[in-house]
Amino acid sequence: MRATADDQGSIAVAIADFDNYDTSGENADRTAEHAARVQAFAALLRNDVAAQKKFNILHLTCAHPPCSAGRMSPDDLVRTARQAGARLLVYGGIHKQSTLIQLGKIEAFDLKTNKLVLNKNFSFRGDTDQAFRRATAFIARYFEALHP
Repeated sequence: MRATADDQGSIAVAIADFDNYDTSGENADRTAEHAARVQAFAALLRNDVAAQKKFNILHLTCAHPPCSAGRMSPDDLVRTARQAGARLLVYGGIHKQSTLIQLGKIEAFDLKTNKLVLNKNFSFRGDTDQAFRRATAFIARYFEALHP
């Protein structure tokens, strides 16, 4: 296993792919667009968290991507994050409730202490690239207060 912090003391974080739940009943084209935005959500969050400089974002590699809490057993997800050298494992999902409303859940698990250090529900309006970018910028602020 690799070290959980680099020479500057940054915290190693594995941000899993986010799960997609869509109960809006929209047509297949809109559903596919939403799924692509949820897939991009984790990448946007990785960039926003990395920009804070106190975090080193690690890549998760799993046998059957996407590497998410909904597609992997908890034990497999934790093991994969530990093998990557992570101190924190971040995971969650986005639920498209309607054409306008998105509901999200994000959690961060400290792999050293085996404790949940972040557990937030959030919501945002819109199913556009801009709405998802704003949501990731908002969520990334929660990481500023993390001190595992």
